[in-house]
Amino acid sequence: MYTANPKRYEKMTYKRVGNSGLKLPYVSLGLWHNFGSLFPHSNSREMILGAFDLGITHFDLANNYGPVPGSAEETFGRVLSQDLMHHRDEIIVSTKSGYYMWEGPYGEWGSRKQMIASLDQSLKRMGLSYVDIFYSHRPDPDTPLEETVSALVQAVRSGKALYVGLSNYGPERTKQAIDLLKAEGIHCLIHQPRYNMFDRRPEEGLYQVLEQEGVGAIPFSPLEQGLLTDRYLNGIPADSRAAGASIFLKTDHITSEKLEQVRALNELARERGQTLAQMALSWLHKSPVTASVIIGASRLSQIQDCAGAQEGAAFTAEELGRIDKIVLGGQD
Repeated sequence: MYTANPKRYEKMTYKRVGNSGLKLPYVSLGLWHNFGSLFPHSNSREMILGAFDLGITHFDLANNYGPVPGSAEETFGRVLSQDLMHHRDEIIVSTKSGYYMWEGPYGEWGSRKQMIASLDQSLKRMGLSYVDIFYSHRPDPDTPLEETVSALVQAVRSGKALYVGLSNYGPERTKQAIDLLKAEGIHCLIHQPRYNMFDRRPEEGLYQVLEQEGVGAIPFSPLEQGLLTDRYLNGIPADSRAAGASIFLKTDHITSEKLEQVRALNELARERGQTLAQMALSWLHKSPVTASVIIGASRLSQIQDCAGAQEGAAFTAEELGRIDKIVLGGQD
């Protein structure tokens, strides 16, 4: 029988999301890959409950998370029903729709048909009557944005979602969606971009739009698929993601130059009294637009290490310049 840590809220930092009344924890737990039916339920349960004991109240999912697709939501729903349902009002649950989920012409992208059906399926898998945040997972090049936005509006007005957000939208499309939602009297709460020290694309206009519109950001892949950790400091371990069957991090992505950059960043993190993962998370919080950062994990100790990022000191201008020189400008 699970009993939540009574001191779980004492150390966690919570930040307001844009111009909203909602606060999110410094780090949020993403259930993208290691929580599906192909992984031991006992480990998934330990990570979810362990995260909650650390004050991590936000759990980020999507309809297609697994593997197999949909099974991460089923895993989370099982833990909710057996351990956490009496804490439901303390928890933020987010899910998304847009990537391929089922056969036929309505199984992906951003049509009203697809998104409402997907949300209903997600609620059923998790055993919930509503989610806290419902995202359009990616922009649809063929469906009018007005239609995709109308599905987000319906999700809120039907009571199936409290807030709505966007993910993987560029700056221009983001501004258009925000304006369409605003015309319906609904504030776009949050945007979920891929963002880390090596991937700076959100700095090319997106964060400026979010700041101007009072929309929060919650970056994913903050550790560059594990590269911004101590995992690869001495090369590519045989049991690592890069050495395995990952479709996202390949051995040819990890060049000698990249490893030198990682080692230099690790040295700076050591000087700051942080692990490299902690510094990478702290770096994303340098912008007030960032409300939280989504971490992935395969074991509880990784979540515990990431939660410690909030204890790091604010970056000095010298440190930020040093990071930029390492990542963007090379080294002496």
